[in-house]
Amino acid sequence: MKSAVETLNPTRVRLTVEVPFEELKDSLDAAYKKINQQVTVKGFRKGKVPARVIDQRFGRGAVLEEAVNDALPKFYTEAVNEGELNVLGQPEVDITELKDGELLAFTAEVDVRPEIEIPDYSGIEITVDAVSVGDEDVEKAVEQLRERFASTNPVERAAAEGDVVTIDLQAQVDGEVLEDGIAEGVSYTIGSGELLDGIDAAVTGLEAGGEATFTSELKGGSAAGKEAEVTVKVTAVAARELPELDDEFAQMASEFDTLDELKADSRKRLEESRQYEQATQAQERVLDALLELAEVPIPEKLLADEIQTRKHNLEHHQLGQMGLTLDKYLEIQGKTAEEFETETSEQAVKGIKTQFLLDEIVNKEKLNVNQEELTEHLMRRAASSGMSPDQFAQAVVEGGQVPMLVGEVARGKALAVVVEAAKVVDTNGETVDLEDEEEAIETVEAADGSAGAVADAATEAAEKAEEKTEAAAEKNEA
Repeated sequence: MKSAVETLNPTRVRLTVEVPFEELKDSLDAAYKKINQQVTVKGFRKGKVPARVIDQRFGRGAVLEEAVNDALPKFYTEAVNEGELNVLGQPEVDITELKDGELLAFTAEVDVRPEIEIPDYSGIEITVDAVSVGDEDVEKAVEQLRERFASTNPVERAAAEGDVVTIDLQAQVDGEVLEDGIAEGVSYTIGSGELLDGIDAAVTGLEAGGEATFTSELKGGSAAGKEAEVTVKVTAVAARELPELDDEFAQMASEFDTLDELKADSRKRLEESRQYEQATQAQERVLDALLELAEVPIPEKLLADEIQTRKHNLEHHQLGQMGLTLDKYLEIQGKTAEEFETETSEQAVKGIKTQFLLDEIVNKEKLNVNQEELTEHLMRRAASSGMSPDQFAQAVVEGGQVPMLVGEVARGKALAVVVEAAKVVDTNGETVDLEDEEEAIETVEAADGSAGAVADAATEAAEKAEEKTEAAAEKNEA
C-alpha cells in the first residue's frame, strides 16, 4: 500500500491511497465467505458454493463491493498512522479506481487537529475581585439561617406580606379547567415569588375562607406559557415568627454555644466561599487571556456539529425538563433567535479552542493523570450528576467515557500550570496566591459539594466555555 497526504487547510487533509490487488486477498476471501452464508444455490450445500459460481450467479461486482467495504477501514487506518495524523471525526471517502486483479485507489478527506503554537503565557496578568466580607454580609448570612428556623402560628386576620397562607388553586384556560390545573393545600409565603405572577396581590388582604381571581401566565404543566384565569382560595393564614438572635438560637441552629461564635464561623465560611469564587474567576480570566494570545484554527464540520449538539442538548434535555420550548426560553432571556445563534456559535468556538490549546499544553508539559486524581474527579462529577460514585463509574465505563474524564482532568492541570505562571492581583492591588487558597477552596467543596481544588476549578473554567465542553471533548477523543 502507498499513501500520500495533502494539506487542504490547517484543519483538513486529503489522503490518497493505492492498494495492490493482492493485498485485498483477505477481504475477498471474507466477502466470498459472507455471501456463501447468505445465498442458496441448487446443487450445493449452504456455505459450500464455489467462488466461480458466486461470480456467475451474483456477479463479480457484488463480491468486489463487499471486499472493498471490508478493506477500506483497515487501509484508511494504516494511511492515517503512516501519515502520523491526529484525525477528528469520520472521513469522506471516494473510490477513484478499482481494477479487478490490479489496483484499488481511493481518497479520504478528514479533519485533523491543527498544529498550535503555544503562546508565552508567563506574561499574563489579570485582575480579580478582592475577597471582602463585611459585618453586613455576616448579618445577612445569620438572618438567612434565622429564617430557616422560623415558626408559624395561625392568626385570625387578613394575610399580609411575609405570612404563610394555605391555599387551593384552580386554573382555567379558555374557560376550561385544566386537568393538571387544580391544587389543594398548597403552602405559600407571600412575597416569596415562588408561585404564579400576580398571586401575591391576589391573596394579600384575604382572610381564611377568602377567594380571589387573577390572570397569570402558567410556568409549567400542559398549558405552560399560556394565559390562565386562576382562582385562589385562602384556607388558613399563619404568621411567621423568627427566633431571637441570642446564644440559645446559636445552640439550636449550630454546634456553637454563643451567637458570637456562630457569627465568627459565618464570617469564616463567607471568606472561604469568596476565596473559591475568586479562584474560579482567576481561572476564567486567565483562560480568556490565554485564548487571546493563541491562534487556534477550528475545523468547520467539528464546529457545525458542536453547535448542533449544544442546541439539541438545550432544547431536548435542559428545556424539556423544565417544560419550556426554545421560543419561550428566548422570550424569558430577552434574546432574539439571531442573538441565540451568535451566542451559541461563540460558545462553541471558545469551547473547541480551549480544548485544543489545553491539550497541546498537556503534551508540552508532559502532564499525566494518576488514579487518585481521576477518582477524585469522578467523585465530584458523580455528586453533581446526582448519582452515587459506583453508579456514575459504571455509566462512564459502559459508555466508554473514561478517556473523556482523563482528558478533563489533564486539561484542568494544564490550565493550573498557566495560572501558576500568571500574575494575579485583586482590585485592591494585592497579589493573589492561589496556592494559598487551596485549603479554603477544598473546605467549601466539602461543605457544598461544588468542584474545588485549583486544578479542578481550572477544569470547571474550561468547561464554562459552554457550561460543560463535554460534547466537544467526546468528539475530539474519537
